[in-house]
Amino acid sequence: MSTLDPRLLALPFYERPHRELAEALGRFCDTHAGLAAAARTGAPEKYAARVLRALGDAGLLTPVDLRALCLTREALAYTEDLLDFAFSIQELAAWPIRRHGTDEQKRRWLPGMARGELAGAFALSEEQAGSDVAALALRAVPDGDGAGYVLDGHKTWIAGAAGADVFCVVARTGDGPAALGLTALLVPTGTPGLRIEPIDMLAERDIARLEFDGCRVAADAVLGGRGGGFVVAMELLERFRLTVGAAALGFARRAADAALARARGRAAYGGRLFDLPTVKAGLADVEVRLNAAALLVARAAWEADRGTPPARHASIAKLYATEAAQQVVDAAVQVFGAAGLVRDSLPERLYRQIRSLRIYEGASEVQRLAIADALPPAPSHVPRADAGPSAEDAEDAESEFCS
Repeated sequence: MSTLDPRLLALPFYERPHRELAEALGRFCDTHAGLAAAARTGAPEKYAARVLRALGDAGLLTPVDLRALCLTREALAYTEDLLDFAFSIQELAAWPIRRHGTDEQKRRWLPGMARGELAGAFALSEEQAGSDVAALALRAVPDGDGAGYVLDGHKTWIAGAAGADVFCVVARTGDGPAALGLTALLVPTGTPGLRIEPIDMLAERDIARLEFDGCRVAADAVLGGRGGGFVVAMELLERFRLTVGAAALGFARRAADAALARARGRAAYGGRLFDLPTVKAGLADVEVRLNAAALLVARAAWEADRGTPPARHASIAKLYATEAAQQVVDAAVQVFGAAGLVRDSLPERLYRQIRSLRIYEGASEVQRLAIADALPPAPSHVPRADAGPSAEDAEDAESEFCS
């Protein structure tokens, strides 16, 4: 079982360190089969702590660039959903500290997070503000003496909340309207006035609502400067949404491999299921979708790593890869038939797990709007669809007709 496609790794998008990482990921997934098998037993937050320690011991919690981050998510998602979940939430919290943290904030949190001894979570979404970051309403009111901030309000759908040691919270500090009034703050778990309320999800994960009631943090909790919360959030989301596409690719490849093995091994109508033309056609469509998704994700990560603004390519990769993965997993369930509907079978688990990726880090509908808004203007030499023939065109047509 290969966690990553060696044919893709051979493309010029990747360099030797990425191929070495792929080998390390393969060894990790092979040697931690027991850890993956334990993913569906016990509390998700306790399992995540074990995963983070194992990833930290293997040196896999400090990806050097977005291509490495995407390869790690794809390999872990292929192996087990909750391996990827634990890794991705840790990186969502660590990335803004690496990028925007003060020296003291980095010293306090990053070494423990890299070792998997401390866990973080990124707290952005609210009931009335998901993809629309500028509409966030949680308030962080400055103390009168300038000693810090008092948070009142809520966050919801926060992944990794129950197991987190620190939250990166984006709140409204009143520095301006909409996006201008947001600030990122580091709030340690156990801070008085912070309450964590678990949410029961379709696919079992550590997801919770955070309630802030007079929750007081010091002035040095600010991450990225006062009023810089929108920049911190959007930079993170633009980069991490393409990693959601990478995770979707991992799910899809696992489903495709299982479907192909099932089709080749199951007897049907005097031959194999694979011999049926309709099954072959479906598996061909799966292969096309996998290849397209892989190339879009690789291209987006490569563009971002070389300094190209990531928003457009990340949206394209995230949209296509997650929608395609949903189709691939559905096709796998169809190949398995009734066996694919059995509770906790591989196809059934993948079917539950893949659905959320079309929502995380910006829903598919939002990605379509972003892609359309980024379309370039029509080249000047292309005539408008409503424009009639030019005088020169009419003259040429008349000459041709008369001749």
